[in-house]
Amino acid sequence: MQRCLMVLAGLSIASAAASLAAADRFPAAGGDIEITPIIHSSVQVEHAGKVIQVDPWSAGDLSRAKQADLILISDDVGHHLDVKAIERLRKPGAPVIIPANGRKQVPDGIVLDNGKTTVAGGVRVEAIAAYDLKPGPPAHPRGEANGYVVTLGGKRLYFAGVTECVPELKALRDIDVAFLPMNIPVERMTPAAAAACAKQLKPKAVYLYHYDQDYAARLTNPSAKPRGLPGGITVDQSLQLFRDALKGASVEFRQGAWYPPARR
Repeated sequence: MQRCLMVLAGLSIASAAASLAAADRFPAAGGDIEITPIIHSSVQVEHAGKVIQVDPWSAGDLSRAKQADLILISDDVGHHLDVKAIERLRKPGAPVIIPANGRKQVPDGIVLDNGKTTVAGGVRVEAIAAYDLKPGPPAHPRGEANGYVVTLGGKRLYFAGVTECVPELKALRDIDVAFLPMNIPVERMTPAAAAACAKQLKPKAVYLYHYDQDYAARLTNPSAKPRGLPGGITVDQSLQLFRDALKGASVEFRQGAWYPPARR
């Protein structure tokens, strides 16, 4: 039985390779910014010959992912900080920006605390606080994890990490492309809350990511018990609820291929 589960998990991972087939493009100075969703919160960003990998995770198909000039890690949990994925995709000497809780796993990483800014690999990077407002496990305390704003070709891209719509997020301005999480236990960043957050942030385009927690859990542990979503809705229904709640806002929703269709 366990062998069957492992085979099925492998097939699901292989199916995720389709997410690397085509990149979304956003015009910017010096050429288009290319964005390729990989899996869950793993994103590849390219601009003017530079490659940025955000939260690379070996559970996705990295065979066609590009070597990184810069790697951004949002937290120390395995699907955000995967040492094997970092080693596989990191160009020699490429900077890896981490929160302080990742120091042991990436000893030569650049620790960037909430609210701090640096230039790494020729890219301006701002660390934005990412944390819970609603108490309860799984806990994401304030000060431990990062979201990031990166500036490429005059455009500002925001990778929120795992967070609720905290004041530091609401204070951001002039975001062109945002990546927001959804369906975080326990009833954090529900579709309505995520849409309200997108309306507050007012990016030109928004992606949802890190929204199928049960799928991600099965990749780590094939026997993981599903938590489901509040009200018994499906993941696809939660995406539709987000779309519906976003109507009327001048924010474009981009649907990323973070998970294979076979998960449904």
